[in-house]
Amino acid sequence: MNGASLSAGELDEAVAALSFEDARSELVEIVAQLEQGNIALEQSMAMWERGEALARRCEAWLVGARARLDAARMVTDDFVANLASCSDSAPSTSFTPNSDSVSACDSTVFRGGQ
Repeated sequence: MNGASLSAGELDEAVAALSFEDARSELVEIVAQLEQGNIALEQSMAMWERGEALARRCEAWLVGARARLDAARMVTDDFVANLASCSDSAPSTSFTPNSDSVSACDSTVFRGGQ
């Protein structure tokens, strides 16, 4: 860490390429060093500011992961709903993706509810 004070935006840019694991690991190191309390005030402030940027980076990763999980759940829920709506239909005895004999229900389930 250099002694120059960076803006929040500059710090965010500096950590933007870090993976969640790398950002979290560095944040843990910063917290441990700050908890020891034997750091000069200026260096402590710089470390705190970088720690804030790292925490924002971790939060961004978690928000993205949460969105991906929500999207996957929606696809799964749609698939399950389509299966449930097909439960009263007679199952197809043969399945050929390009066949006109595929029922609308079979086709919907095969495409993942699309």
